[in-house]
Amino acid sequence: MSKKVPFFEYPRLWSDNREELLSVIDNVSSSGGFILQKAVSDFEQELAKYAGCNYAVGVGNATDGMEIFLSAIEIKPGDEIIISSHTMLATASAIKLSGGTPIPVDIGEDFLVSTQSIKDAITSKTVGIMPTQLNGRICNMDEIISIAKKNNLFIVEDAAQALGAKYKGQHAGTFGLAAAISFYPAKVLGCLGDAGGVLINDKNLYDKIYEIHDHGRAKNGEVKRWGRNSRLDNIQAAILSYKFKTYDKVISRRREIAKMYQERLSVLEQLQLPPAPSENSDNFDVYQNYELLAESRDELKIYLNENNIGTLIQWGGKRIHHFTNLGFKQVLPNTDKFFKKCIMIPMNMFISNSDVDYVCENIINFYKNYKKRI
Repeated sequence: MSKKVPFFEYPRLWSDNREELLSVIDNVSSSGGFILQKAVSDFEQELAKYAGCNYAVGVGNATDGMEIFLSAIEIKPGDEIIISSHTMLATASAIKLSGGTPIPVDIGEDFLVSTQSIKDAITSKTVGIMPTQLNGRICNMDEIISIAKKNNLFIVEDAAQALGAKYKGQHAGTFGLAAAISFYPAKVLGCLGDAGGVLINDKNLYDKIYEIHDHGRAKNGEVKRWGRNSRLDNIQAAILSYKFKTYDKVISRRREIAKMYQERLSVLEQLQLPPAPSENSDNFDVYQNYELLAESRDELKIYLNENNIGTLIQWGGKRIHHFTNLGFKQVLPNTDKFFKKCIMIPMNMFISNSDVDYVCENIINFYKNYKKRI
């Protein structure tokens, strides 16, 4: 019997917890605390404590968060910051709109930024590295930190997809000067609109970021610098605090789903799967997405769609260095090879074990019968 397994069911973000969410919204609205009130400060404290850093600032979205912390660091025109080409355009645009120059580099065998490519891209203009902690997995931060120290570079993180992920026990977003987290609805911790957070350890940098996100104003109302308006909405903050209560269970379930995919699909030589969840690995992954490489990727995507299984090719199949109209000219063969085969299959709290089985059965059947169709 045919099932339907959407890539992500956005309506269920509301319908599965409707009464609880109505209560959360009513509590905030009844209090009249709509902007920069208790719901926001409470969530910021929860976020910082969870990630193991000193400070967090709620902002309008993760892209704003990156722009704000780069402004606080005082990026200058011509300053180069190295990023992975396998990231959302927002990572590059945040650097560009802060006055710097994004330099996309190749990925490695783990689908994350290649440390050798980082080394090869360093010039006299390089000031920093912004690794993207992609799909809920953290890069090899030991090597990246070593490269940064040797070349006197700062590290900031695009940790939009990685809240809760760890590398050698340390949380994503705590390896550099600052990091941005996304609370977009489809994220592991997602709200009902756009929202983001910035993680910081240094008090002076925290003060600058806080001021910039609220028109340059300090908490006492004194205007200390030029700023902007990118404040986390109180209702969204309260929703995030409500969802934070079960966040560890959400991560545990995602790791369980990843394990099921690994057990069922690892027999297929046509697939290259992401690393399986392990308690003994340097990496603790939260599986924001389940991205794999597949032979005959486009045909597989069509087949799964015909069988009511939602899939997604990340970033619409566009890697940063292919936006040539934005001035990028890099040649990155590993990333190009990756994007010819990459595909994401359903990974979220709404899918059941039988949904996972259905996805796996259809992928297995596709490769079993593919040669017969051609």
